Amino acid sequence: MTILHVSTPKSWRGGEQQMAYLILELKKLGITSHVFCSVNSEVEKFCINNNISYKSTPEVFAVNPVFAAKLNSYSKQIGADLIHVHDSHAHTFAVMAASIFGSKLPIVVSRRVDFPISKSPLSRYKYNHQQVEAILCVSDAIKAIMHEDVERPERLKTVYSGIDLEKFPRYSGNSKLRKEFNINSKFLIGNVAALAPHKDYSTFISAAKLLIEEYRLDTHFVIIGDGPLKSDVEQWVEKSGISNYITMTGFRSDVPEILPELDVFLITSETEGLGTSILDAFACEVPVVATAAGGIPEIVHHKETGLLAPIKDYDSLAELVHQLAKDESLQKHLIGGASQLLQRFTKESVAEQTKASYEALLS
Repeated sequence: MTILHVSTPKSWRGGEQQMAYLILELKKLGITSHVFCSVNSEVEKFCINNNISYKSTPEVFAVNPVFAAKLNSYSKQIGADLIHVHDSHAHTFAVMAASIFGSKLPIVVSRRVDFPISKSPLSRYKYNHQQVEAILCVSDAIKAIMHEDVERPERLKTVYSGIDLEKFPRYSGNSKLRKEFNINSKFLIGNVAALAPHKDYSTFISAAKLLIEEYRLDTHFVIIGDGPLKSDVEQWVEKSGISNYITMTGFRSDVPEILPELDVFLITSETEGLGTSILDAFACEVPVVATAAGGIPEIVHHKETGLLAPIKDYDSLAELVHQLAKDESLQKHLIGGASQLLQRFTKESVAEQTKASYEALLS
């Protein structure tokens, strides 16, 4: 079986990491993967570093017939059995390769966002294209959202995201963050996420303000990540009146090393396909407080694997964090529940389920 994976972003976020895990695990299962990606992208660097066969070309713009033509040509060159697209633009190009350039290959779509398909004719056309044989949703929540707008809903399948359990160690007393940023507070609360609108850092900062000013918790907050809202988040922090208690670290390549240092992982997303950063926190035995956005409740089971609050409800989020900070037995209980659940969300499991989907449609 030969699979052509298509990825267009130049950056490296959760979707790109999931594709990388999948390609490496499929290799262990005897499946050959090739990658078609944007030139000078992080995915291109991944392919080079891991000796993955690939072709890169400039995307230029979202509906680019040249990109689609080269995709079609490369799929023939490698003898691909199917095309697996990992983002919206990649999906568009695969459908263009079929509609304009005559590709006959079945298309598998990974869907990682928890909002409905756009009402635009192009979106409707590409999701219901006859060669789209499977749509792999990273949560049941996404599958339910997609069900209303997808013809032949039997194509919708849930394949949860997974992580590398060996990548994230337990806390060993490391204080790298505290030393680097001169953090002296007893309790450390943080999040690892792109600084993007749907992560709702305004609510994160509002909850932090309550914990500092009303609950008087001896704590410090770290925002780990970078993104398009960086300057906005910096302004929100400055205007909050608690800027001395919040550190923005920027992008970090050492997340597996610093994540175990957190005492609470606080995620305040408005929308979330699943939340693999939560799985990372589970692996590091860091208790989680989260909003009930998208697929998050499928991994954060309230009072069993973590604590859940309504979206944008910073009062409830602050109350739950305070409760957790004061209750060591609750912390241990949540860590234990999360560790048990995590066994179902590994990169190996993702590869096995994805392989089964490939085999089912090719047969």
